[in-house]
Amino acid sequence: MFNPADLPDILPVFPLPGALVLPRGQLPLHIFEPRYLAMFEDVLRSRHRLIGMVQPVHDGGDLHLIGCAGRVTQFSETEDGRYMITLTGVSRYRITREVSGFSPYRRCAVSWNGFERDLGNAETDPAFDRDRFFDLLNRYFEQEELRTDWDSLKEAEDEMLINALSMLCPFEPEDKQALLEAPSLVTRRETLVTLMEYALHGGGEETMQ
Repeated sequence: MFNPADLPDILPVFPLPGALVLPRGQLPLHIFEPRYLAMFEDVLRSRHRLIGMVQPVHDGGDLHLIGCAGRVTQFSETEDGRYMITLTGVSRYRITREVSGFSPYRRCAVSWNGFERDLGNAETDPAFDRDRFFDLLNRYFEQEELRTDWDSLKEAEDEMLINALSMLCPFEPEDKQALLEAPSLVTRRETLVTLMEYALHGGGEETMQ
C-alpha cells in the first residue's frame, strides 16, 4: 500500500478513451505503440511503477484534469515485442500542468490532494439495495448482450462490485469520467445506476438510488 509521501510529483500519462482504472481495481492493457512501449519500459525502471490513466477530452489533444494512477502488477511480453500488462489502481490525481521534454510520451505534474481516501481501506455502501441493483443489472446486461459470472458478482464486496462494473461496462468516455470523479462509493453507485437506467429507458425520469 502506498503512503502519500511515496507518490511522485510527475507521472507518465496514458490517454485512452473509455479505459478506466479505479483504486484497488485491475485494468488489463495491451501495449504496442512505440511511444507507449518506451513509457512502459521507463516505468519498469522507476521506483513506483505507476502509470497515470486519463481520459482525452472528446478524443482531442486536451486531457481531463482528473485521472487515476495504476501500478504495474503483472506483465508478459509477446514474441513480437508487445506487452500485456495489468494495472492495479492506486489513487486518483489532478493534473496541474503538462511537462515538456524529450520523451515520446506525455508526462504531467500532478497533485494527489483531495484523494487521500483512495489510499485507505475499501469503501462500503451501507444503503446498497443489492436485490434491486442486480435486477437492474440483469436487464442492462440483457439489453447490451453482455455476459458475466453472476455468482462471482453476487459474492463481491460493495466496492469491488461497483468499481468493476464502472470499469467494464461499455459507457461513453464522458460517462466513465463521471464515474471516476464520483467523490464516494455511494455517489459512484448512484451514477452507475443512472447510466444503466438511461440506457434502458432512453433518458427517462425513472431512477433507482
